Amino acid sequence: MKIVTIPNPILYKKTELIKKFDRSLADLVEKMIETCRAANGIGLAAPQIGKSIRLCVINLEHMGMPPFALVNPKITKKSWRKIEMEEGCLSIPGIYGIVKRPAKITVEALNLEGEKSKFEADGLLARVIQHEVDHLDGILFTSKIIKETSGKPDEKM
Repeated sequence: MKIVTIPNPILYKKTELIKKFDRSLADLVEKMIETCRAANGIGLAAPQIGKSIRLCVINLEHMGMPPFALVNPKITKKSWRKIEMEEGCLSIPGIYGIVKRPAKITVEALNLEGEKSKFEADGLLARVIQHEVDHLDGILFTSKIIKETSGKPDEKM
């Protein structure tokens, strides 16, 4: 799949909730995971492939975690403690910067069968989920950069 880049307007729009859980959703998730892997990404949100729906995939295979999808994710709790870390984005090539985000979050989401789950995340997992949920709300990480960097992080979301 082709990754949408700025200034495409879909990247700035709040997405629609997913109401239909069928084979086409599972197929889309598989394609998104393949696209994320091919781009050496660690996360990919549906707007980044031109779909304005509340869906993202997380790909932290390099940390021993199988890739997974979050359908209609919501961050319900954020820690007061924040961590600064460099971020990049597959939809904003060549731009990197330090972003301050909560260290720990609680997430509610649905799986591909429409079943609800709730879990806590910290470290890189929490950061990637926050970055992708921002995409679903039409927010790009560039609006949260506190300091631009010239580096190229190994991980792009």
